[in-house]
Amino acid sequence: MGLGSNLGNRRLNLARACRLLEEGGVKVRRASSLYRTQPVGYAKQPWFYNQALEVETPLSPFRLLAAAKNIEHLLKREPAFRNGPRRIDIDILLAGKTVLLTRRLVIPHPRLAKRNFVLKPLSEIAAGAIHPILHESIEALEEKSRDKSIVVKVRTRTPTIKSSSRKKGCRTAR
Repeated sequence: MGLGSNLGNRRLNLARACRLLEEGGVKVRRASSLYRTQPVGYAKQPWFYNQALEVETPLSPFRLLAAAKNIEHLLKREPAFRNGPRRIDIDILLAGKTVLLTRRLVIPHPRLAKRNFVLKPLSEIAAGAIHPILHESIEALEEKSRDKSIVVKVRTRTPTIKSSSRKKGCRTAR
């Protein structure tokens, strides 16, 4: 999964989204570092913080999408124009070998291979994962990306959000 935020406390928004995923039955196995990323598509907005998560869930892709949209609502994501500013954005990037093309959901994410703000954090936790349509690893896609937007690892740790589960995945920022 991919998380992004460029409004409010970006670090805290990502940590809250991660915690809410876990509380909804989505086990976070690994979390990438946070990355400060240049906006793509609409430049006149604050820079984003992005993160990738490796998750395990019994939810179907459609139920996972519904859970992600519900979390965006809980964290007060406001409707905006395409590529506009947002408090939180949660995307399903990959689901193993699953390929799904519907009006509501496309897996793998259709712009995954074209966006450094997705490829860099995803490569950190899943460099060897194979894109099921392009048949290339995430690491290879990152290496040959033509995206010139700036993506810089944030050196500080992700805020810890109190959770009854005390899982490491959401708090791990290398």
